[in-house]
Amino acid sequence: MMPQTTPPPVGLCVQDLTVRYGTAAVLQGVSFSVPVSGQLIGLLGVNGSGKTTLLKAAAGLLPHTGQCLLDGVPLESLSTRRLAQTVSYIPQQSGISVSLSAREVVLMGFNPRLGVLQSPTAAMRAAADEALRTVGLADKANAYPKSLSGGQQQRIAIARALAMDPDVILFDEPTSALDPEMVGEVLELMKELAHTGITMLVVTHEMGFAREVSNRVIFIDEGRIQEDEPPQELFSNPKHPRLKAFLSRML
Repeated sequence: MMPQTTPPPVGLCVQDLTVRYGTAAVLQGVSFSVPVSGQLIGLLGVNGSGKTTLLKAAAGLLPHTGQCLLDGVPLESLSTRRLAQTVSYIPQQSGISVSLSAREVVLMGFNPRLGVLQSPTAAMRAAADEALRTVGLADKANAYPKSLSGGQQQRIAIARALAMDPDVILFDEPTSALDPEMVGEVLELMKELAHTGITMLVVTHEMGFAREVSNRVIFIDEGRIQEDEPPQELFSNPKHPRLKAFLSRML
């Protein structure tokens, strides 16, 4: 008989992920998996609990021990371009250049190391315009960020990720830098994306959004995953004392 082999994990798989800043372990042996099949995973925790560090490490932006795999392939083995096509990280601040038009910002996703993308192909331009249409900004392709609202700038950042057609998008508190009246438009867009087959991991303090839209909610505290449950279970029956205290302050 041929020896049986273990098939590679399917989807995004984080295995024993540890990140240190000096001697301090910000993440301590974090492990979880997400099928790349249109799921939205909410990440909750107090400031400093390791949420942002987890997203940055999963996006290949921080040195770490352990592994981040997509369909069994280590993300750190991918080129910068291929990684951008696989996992896209969207920070709290949109980080878009004020000297580029909305279309040029989106095109930058195809080569994030360059200050300006020279001679984009017709396919790249078509992908950029389609991404802007998806986020409701088709009419702003030639506009510059200084003429746009904070919510529109964040939607351009989302369009930049969408144009690469990634398997997973990692959102780090996408509404935290927005004025209250602009929060709704970004959350509504993310709700729409959740029904398009894109897998998303979202750090958020918007409890209603996490409860209503997430397939699962992960609570991180002191660099460890303390609970990982469907939202109905996590919000109605929190088990960890730190989660109970967190929800009592947030709800």
